[in-house]
Formats: sequence, structure tokens, C-alpha cells
Amino acid sequence: MKSLFDPLVLNEIENRINKLSTDSSAAWGKMNVSQMLHHCQFPLKTALKKNPLTLKPNFLAKLFFKKSMYNDKPWRKNLPTHSKLKVVKTKEFTPEREILLELVAKFSNHRDKKEWEPHPIFGKFTNEQWGQLQYKHLDHHLQQFDV
Repeated sequence: MKSLFDPLVLNEIENRINKLSTDSSAAWGKMNVSQMLHHCQFPLKTALKKNPLTLKPNFLAKLFFKKSMYNDKPWRKNLPTHSKLKVVKTKEFTPEREILLELVAKFSNHRDKKEWEPHPIFGKFTNEQWGQLQYKHLDHHLQQFDV
């Protein structure tokens, strides 16, 4: 599984984000491109402890879905999104893209971090799993917008 901690993968993700435009349309889902850029910030902010959202641990999610967060199997299209992570308000494309790119870069700078705070829903992840999780989430949504 690819990881956002790999410099080549980081470059790939940054290039794909930069290929998006205000005209990019989704192959599935309800979000427009600006909302998707904002949505993709949530997991990065969570890892970097910049997320004001309070999410409760979920034993069933941890038991049944945790491994799917970082394994090689792609996520299904139109998976349900936690209500606190849905973006329904209008967002501006350029600032959202710049914030996302900044968060991606900041997260990737933690490639040597040994101890992470537990994920608020899924609990403890290793450094390797955090990098894979972030890549998988970004890849899923970039595929949603055909980049």
C-alpha cells in the first residue's frame, strides 16, 4: 500500500491535487470539487491534532473497518460519511486547495514520528498505517474527480 510518507507518493498526490480545477466534476457522490478539498482536510487535521471535531470511539468500526482504512483494497464508491465530516456549505476552490496542499506537506514531514495520538474513532495506528490511511483517503477522492 502506498504511503503519504513516501516522497514519490507525496509528489504524485500533490500533482493530482494541482490537476483539479473549478470545472472538475465528480464521477460519484454529492460533493463538488471545493467541498471535496475541504473534506480531505479532516483526516490530516485529525492526525496533526488540528481538528476541532470531537468524534467518539466506535468499537464496531474499530473491529470491522479499521483494517480497511490502510489495506490495499479500494473503498467502494458512495461510502457513507460520518455526519461531522460531511461538507454541505459552499467552499472556495483556491483557498481549499492551498490549505489541503499545506496539510499534505505538513503531514508528510512527520514520516519519522514514532508515537501518534490514537485516532478518535479507530484508535491506535502505527506510523506506517497513518501514512497509508492518508494516502488511501486522498486517492479515493482524487479518483472521484478523475485525477
